[in-house]
Amino acid sequence: MKRLFTFTLFVIILFTNFNRAYSISPDVFIQSTVNRASQVLSKDISKEEKIKQLRIIAKETVDIRGVGFYSLGSARKEINNDQKNTYLNLFENYFLKSFSSRLAEYTNPEIDVKNKQILNKNYTIVNSILIATDDRPEVKIDWRVYTKNPDNPLIRDLIIEGLSLARTQKEEFTSILNSNDGDITALFKILEEFSNN
Repeated sequence: MKRLFTFTLFVIILFTNFNRAYSISPDVFIQSTVNRASQVLSKDISKEEKIKQLRIIAKETVDIRGVGFYSLGSARKEINNDQKNTYLNLFENYFLKSFSSRLAEYTNPEIDVKNKQILNKNYTIVNSILIATDDRPEVKIDWRVYTKNPDNPLIRDLIIEGLSLARTQKEEFTSILNSNDGDITALFKILEEFSNN
C-alpha cells in the first residue's frame, strides 16, 4: 500500500520524536519522520520557531556524528582527539543550521514512500518519490537508514536523483582541506563562520 506523506525536498533528512521501546521498521521510521516534520512545517508560526523545532527533531533522528566523520574523510585519521571534538561540535552547528534554514522555507510537499531495500543488518535504503506539482517535476529520493540498533534507526544520508548529499559534503570538505594544505583549522574557520552568520 502506498503511503502518502507531506514533507520537503532537499534536506528532508530528518525527524521523529518518540521513545522506541521496540524495533521499528526503517520505512515506518521514515513515515514517522515525514509526518512530524510536516506538522512543524504546516504550523502557523514564525520561520525562526520552525527552525528551532526542526533542529530539535533532527538531533533525535539523524546520525550527525556519523555523517560528520564520513564528511571528514581520511582527514579523520590525521587529527587528534581534541581536534575531533572541536570538529564534531562545529559540524553539528553547521549541519543543523544548513538543513533547518532551508527546510523552513517549505510547506507540505508530498512524498510517496515506495519500498525498502535491506542492504545488510546495518543499512536499509528506503525509496520514495517527491510528488510532482505544476511548479516542480517528480523527484526520486532515497533515504539511507542506519539500523545497527533496530530500536533506534538513524538517517545517515539522503540520495536525491542519485546524488548523495553526504558524499557531496565530503567532496566539499576534501576540497577545502586540499586547498589549505590539509590544515584542519581552515575547515574549522569556515564551519564556524557559516554557523555564526
